[in-house]
Amino acid sequence: MIVRARGIRIRHRGCEPQVHPTAYIAPTATLVGDVRVGPRARVMYGAVLDAEGSRIEVGEAAVICENAVLRGSAVAGDQPVLLGDHVFVGPHATLLGCEAGRCVYVATAATVLQRARLGAGSVVAVGALVHARTVLPDEYFVPPHTVALDAPVRLLAPGDPGLAEAVRRVGFAQAAFGVDAEWTDRISRYERIAEVRVAEFGAHADDERVNVVG
Repeated sequence: MIVRARGIRIRHRGCEPQVHPTAYIAPTATLVGDVRVGPRARVMYGAVLDAEGSRIEVGEAAVICENAVLRGSAVAGDQPVLLGDHVFVGPHATLLGCEAGRCVYVATAATVLQRARLGAGSVVAVGALVHARTVLPDEYFVPPHTVALDAPVRLLAPGDPGLAEAVRRVGFAQAAFGVDAEWTDRISRYERIAEVRVAEFGAHADDERVNVVG
């Protein structure tokens, strides 16, 4: 069966989305830049796939639900979003510069940060966070509303007294934005992070909408 692909497609930095003819892109889903959507994939209403200076690849029969956000980046090295076949991304989930093997399940409102890798068949349950550079083994389960960090992975509850120190050691600002400001100097850190995003997002000023025929 051939499903007519729709959606809002934006040419960004000279690249435009490529969608397999059997994929379905909902009318209000937005694909920006070097986004490649595979056979029988489904990208639902309000989802945003923004490749920035990198790329996004969506495997066969992958499902990206309503209002999910997938964002690649190249501000701290190439950080594509790579989804294997039969990956499920739930509503309001966020995936930034990460990789998910085949049959991964990312539940509603879960977040996966830059350079994380999710092994085949792993689960990130409702509201959970997989932090930057974390590696989940195949078929690993991250419980609801917990934080997964490091490789080998460990789990912390939101109220764990060691959480702040564990997050500091991840080096998120450097991994995500190339910013090396001290953890304790939050004003400087977040000022520099904002400047990185201002420059990155400013590149969208030259974007062009791609007309889809048919």
